[in-house]
Amino acid sequence: MLKAIDTPRGAFIAMLVGAALISTTSIFVRYAHVAPTVSAFYRMAFGGVMLLLGLLSFGRWRRLQLRDLVWLLLPAFLFALDLFIWHRSIHDVGPGLATLLGNFQVFVMALAGVWFFHERLGWRFLAGVGLALLGLWLLVGLDWSHASGDYRRGVILGIVTGIAYAGYMLATRYVQNGRVVLDSAQQLCVTSLLCALILALTIVVEGASFSIPDAQSWSALLGLGLVGQVLGWLLLVRAIPQLPPSLVGLLLLLQPSLSFVLDVLLFQRPTVAFDWVGLTLSLLGIFIGTSRKARVAVAPAAAVE
Repeated sequence: MLKAIDTPRGAFIAMLVGAALISTTSIFVRYAHVAPTVSAFYRMAFGGVMLLLGLLSFGRWRRLQLRDLVWLLLPAFLFALDLFIWHRSIHDVGPGLATLLGNFQVFVMALAGVWFFHERLGWRFLAGVGLALLGLWLLVGLDWSHASGDYRRGVILGIVTGIAYAGYMLATRYVQNGRVVLDSAQQLCVTSLLCALILALTIVVEGASFSIPDAQSWSALLGLGLVGQVLGWLLLVRAIPQLPPSLVGLLLLLQPSLSFVLDVLLFQRPTVAFDWVGLTLSLLGIFIGTSRKARVAVAPAAAVE
C-alpha cells in the first residue's frame, strides 16, 4: 500500500482520498455534543494515541530526546490555539464556511514567505487575494449588517484561525530545519499528544467537563481522531512529495469544497446563488494565489486542518 503511494497514480489517488477525509473533520465537530475545546482535545488525544500504537506496532518508534519535546512544544501550542479558535467558528457559522475561512491562511503564509524567506509576490498573488476577498464578501458581506452576533464572531474567528494555522505551519517548518529529526508520522504523533495536553489544561481552566455524553459523540470524536488526525494526514504527507506543487494545491482545495457541500447536505445550511459564486471565487483565488512554482514548501499547507 505504502509503495503504491510512491507512484504518481497512487499519490494522486492518495491525495484525493486524504483531502476528502480531512474535509470531514469539521462535520465530526458539529456531530459531537461537547464543548469546542473538548472536541479539539479528543481529536488530538485519540489521534495521538492511535498514531502511537501504530508506530509501536510497526517498530517505527524512535527514542525521543528532551530537545525534541521542547522544540515541538512550539508547533503544538500553535496548533492547539488554531483548534481552540476554529472549533468555535464551526459552532458559530457552520463547518463549510469555517473551513473555507481557515484556508485563507495561505495568504498569511505567502506574506510570511516574503518576510522570512525573501520570496517575491507577483501578479498571481495579488489577483488571488482580490478574487478570494470578493468571494468572501459575496459569502458573508452582503448580509453583514443583518447577521447575528454569533455569526459575526464566527466569521472573525474563522479568519483568525487562518493566522493561527499559518503560525503552526511556520513553526513546524522551523523545527524541521535540523532542530527535530523525526519521522513525519512520529512528529505528528508527538505534536498531537503535546497539543492534547495543552488543550486538557485549557479545559481545566475553563471549568468544562471531559465527559462524552452519548454514543453519537463517542463515534464523532473517535472518527475525528482516526479520520482527521491519522488517516487523512498520513495520506497527504506521503503523497505530497510525489506530485507537482500546482496539482497539490488544486487537489487540496477539495477539502473546503467538500466541507461546504457537506454542510449544505447534512446541516441544511441556507444558501443562495451568491453563496456558490462566492465559494467558487474564493477557492479560485486561493488556488491562483498559491500556484507559483517558487512556493513549493508553502503549497502543501493550503488546505489541511
